[in-house]
Amino acid sequence: MATLDKRAAWLLKLLIERYILDGQPVASRQLSRAVGNSLSPATIRNVMADLDDMGFVCSPHTSAGRIPTHQGYRVFVDSLLEPERMPSRVQQRVMRAILGDGHADAENMLQAATSVLSSVSTMAGVLTVPRRNRALLRRIEFLPLSGSRVLAILVVNQHEVQNRVLETEREYSASELEQFANAINAHYVGRDLLALREALRQEVGAAKQDIDASLKDALGLLSSAAPTGEDEGDMMVAGGANLFGYADLAQIDRLHGLFEALDRKRDLLAIFDRCLDGQGVQLFIGEESGYRVLDECSVVTAPYSVNGQTAGVIGVIGPTRMAYGRIIPLVRDTAKILSQGLKVS
Repeated sequence: MATLDKRAAWLLKLLIERYILDGQPVASRQLSRAVGNSLSPATIRNVMADLDDMGFVCSPHTSAGRIPTHQGYRVFVDSLLEPERMPSRVQQRVMRAILGDGHADAENMLQAATSVLSSVSTMAGVLTVPRRNRALLRRIEFLPLSGSRVLAILVVNQHEVQNRVLETEREYSASELEQFANAINAHYVGRDLLALREALRQEVGAAKQDIDASLKDALGLLSSAAPTGEDEGDMMVAGGANLFGYADLAQIDRLHGLFEALDRKRDLLAIFDRCLDGQGVQLFIGEESGYRVLDECSVVTAPYSVNGQTAGVIGVIGPTRMAYGRIIPLVRDTAKILSQGLKVS
């Protein structure tokens, strides 16, 4: 991606902030008024043409001014944005909704968090419910049994021990199995076993020519020992009707596809599951989600925890023209408040 100089970055930031505010294409003369005598109108027009050539802005109609592209939003969020602090009155509202009098059960807190996030953001609030069989790998050991069988001993979460008897294609010696366990413990501790299972299958399949045979065997054993995806998870959605209020999403076929995705949830679960192992707020802008129905949307997520262990993801779905400086801290802090409530629940 092209690197912006300070002048171009400044004008791109001004353009995006103006567009987020009123939703209208921004003309060079509007930017000229905003910067005063700092830059000449000719310079601004030249910089706008350069930003257009680099793919950060585009003109929806001839002589209509310019709007940011998804690539422009990405630069804005990653490099130019100065996130706001969540106002104390909003923070108090979120805390009251989620924590209440301190006696709400976990399910009520999850529902309340989804609803208040939707209400405050005026977008769709989405939350993945903790999976019953979610297990974070802490350590694994392999012991040889008779024939081509191996006992996998998994320590998950804090101190829970799970045993699996694996049928293997050949016999393994105790030293081989110890080597496998050491390799896994060095690289995969702390990962969610349910999500890890499919990732390992793909990793082993793609790396047949690139990894040592013994490591491939080790990953194969770990994949076999990981739990199956019998619990596909669930998702809470609140405020989907809020999306009707955004002109950016007003096309009937676009809204139909989006509401179908909110109702079906499976694709959205796949997107949110990708955020489980992430740190802090994660953001998908437009086609970055990989799902066409979200090409004109942005998804902002943050993980929440139960008793200190990442359990799910909460976030919002809205138009790409959203107030990122306000929404990012809102999602981040709502996840923290929910985690605080679930820790003592």
